[in-house]
Amino acid sequence: MTTDIRPAFIDFEASSLDLIASYPIEVGICMPDGTLHSWLIAPHVLWQDWSESAERIHGISRATLEAEGSSVREVALHLNEILPGQVFCDAWTFDSFWLHRLYRAARVRPNFQLESISMLLDTPQVREWSGVRQQVISELGLPVHRAANDALILHKTWEKIRPWNGETA
Repeated sequence: MTTDIRPAFIDFEASSLDLIASYPIEVGICMPDGTLHSWLIAPHVLWQDWSESAERIHGISRATLEAEGSSVREVALHLNEILPGQVFCDAWTFDSFWLHRLYRAARVRPNFQLESISMLLDTPQVREWSGVRQQVISELGLPVHRAANDALILHKTWEKIRPWNGETA
């Protein structure tokens, strides 16, 4: 558990939850100061998987990605440019898979380490996390399953449960 840092958070939305064929379609990050960034990701030519049920959840169509998405290389380079050396996620198995798919398609190596948010939490914080997260979602009133919103929810949940909550660092 590390409590003396202000972490950056990342979240992905994907074509499906298939850990063989799925790919990232959107990435959002929340920087330590709360600044948000997000990118729609144009599907790489080899990425064909698509789930209608996943589209109903995140609300992003493949046509939107093809028209408005940034290239995998552009997204990977932006992430390398602005992320600190360590970034945290709440679904490490899925997020690490989609991060790897993004960077492999871009032919770039990430210059940061992806870690599970559990690395930041002690046992009482782990127990508290889900309830506080639901409270944050209600307070923010933002739609979930959009990458930047979900990264902000991680950030705000962390702010509420960190041991030095309310103190200036």
